[in-house]
Amino acid sequence: MRAEYREEPCKSALNRVKGMMFDWSLNPYMGCVHRCTFCYVRAFERRADRPSDDRYGRSIRVKINVVEVLRRELARASWAHETVAIGAATDPYQPAEGHYRLTRGCLEALAETHNSFSIITRGPMIVRDVDVLAEAARRANVSVTFSIPTLDEDVWRKTEPSTAHPRQRLRALKMLVDAGVKASVGMAPILPGISDRPEQLAKVVRAAREAGACGVWANLLFLRPGTREHFLENLANDWPDELERYERLYRRRAYLGKEQTKPIREQVNALAKEHGVRDRRRVRLEPEPPVIAEQLALAV
Repeated sequence: MRAEYREEPCKSALNRVKGMMFDWSLNPYMGCVHRCTFCYVRAFERRADRPSDDRYGRSIRVKINVVEVLRRELARASWAHETVAIGAATDPYQPAEGHYRLTRGCLEALAETHNSFSIITRGPMIVRDVDVLAEAARRANVSVTFSIPTLDEDVWRKTEPSTAHPRQRLRALKMLVDAGVKASVGMAPILPGISDRPEQLAKVVRAAREAGACGVWANLLFLRPGTREHFLENLANDWPDELERYERLYRRRAYLGKEQTKPIREQVNALAKEHGVRDRRRVRLEPEPPVIAEQLALAV
């Protein structure tokens, strides 16, 4: 699939976030060519009256001035050096980054100001920036999560059609961990009846341990309007026998209840404990206390 790249300036780089586990997000690009069938961003696209179906991912907005805008925002006296989540709405290491290098520029800006950040990605291109990540980790809290919901070849090909192979992500994770950067695996979304069998879960956890992952966590699929229609359409083609189950599970809700999510999370936690998944970095790049960011804030 060919994508159109629209180079457009942005007015702001940092976005205030509500209802999430983080307060600020940063996305150098909008739109994603990975085209995962379960992508929750499709729901936001629907609410913004933008395409959430097969057209999503065909047009990528490139925020060509995002690095300069970010530097200005980080320099404000009002900025409290809060942690920034990168990749919450689009993958910061999708192929466009190879040309534009905006994510790298943003990481350099955050490192220079000793600002903590986290990254979530499916893109092994991140290894290109291991030097910046290592330097940033010496100055502030830095964490990277590789999204690896499954190692099942069939499930991966059908649900993540334009992503790098999960094994490539694991190799990238190992390179980061070997360099001292904290990197973990996020098994999300796990798909009921498709990628939640005990042997499928165990395969990912074992591979995470072998790659040196500092942690592993799991979450199940959630389907908001926009994502729901696209996912169910693909489900009907790829796993028609599962369609009735999903229509029943998600008939009146976007998120599954504890009766579905708790057993899976407990399985993954037990597997992580069994296989000894924990922070085993031989070299740990972490900021020295007291946190330098606080000193910088006081000096402004």
